[in-house]
Amino acid sequence: MPPSGPSRQVASVMRVSQMTVYRLVHNGHLPAIRVGRAFRVRDQAVHEYLRESYLGVEVGGERPSDGA
Repeated sequence: MPPSGPSRQVASVMRVSQMTVYRLVHNGHLPAIRVGRAFRVRDQAVHEYLRESYLGVEVGGERPSDGA
């Protein structure tokens, strides 16, 4: 299983607040597991989310059509 990090570490990598990470997890945009009272998020999940958000690319690697 790939390494996973706590929400504080994820927030640092994403350069957002911990609250933003919690919202992404609760809204289902960022998969995570709960360990006690903390969330753990896989590094791969963080990088896929950032890639999808930044490039507008689906996780499967296909660009959305531009309608042209």
